[in-house]
Amino acid sequence: MKKTLKIIAISFTLLLGMNTFISAHHAFTAEFDPNAPINITGKVVKVEWINPHAWVHVEVKEAGKTTVWMVEGGTPNTLIRNGINKKTITPGTVIVVRGYQSKGKLCLPRCIANGRDITFPDGRKVFMGSSGTGAPRDGSDPRERR
Repeated sequence: MKKTLKIIAISFTLLLGMNTFISAHHAFTAEFDPNAPINITGKVVKVEWINPHAWVHVEVKEAGKTTVWMVEGGTPNTLIRNGINKKTITPGTVIVVRGYQSKGKLCLPRCIANGRDITFPDGRKVFMGSSGTGAPRDGSDPRERR
């Protein structure tokens, strides 16, 4: 009995002492609207190489108004396998992002989208999404069965 209580006490102490971050992964359709495609052109202001999805923040200027879009990509590992790394997508780079807008209030308090592909200034186009999440089969994923 004492041994069991000791194990429980140690386990509880370890659990309390651990600082864990739990992040739930979501399906595409839980957050993004497949009927709301976007095509934005702007300057990269920030890139977050975090799991479960990398985020590219793009400053878009239209009609004298500046808006920053948060564009969700695949995992950092997926982006690297597709040819996007910390040296190819840096703040100041002007890119074109094709993707889908988030559900909910449009651009309030910020604009959020799921990016399908990025076109770089040299014309190179790279898939930035993640497969198998319920995103539309739009031909942008080179691994997608046709």
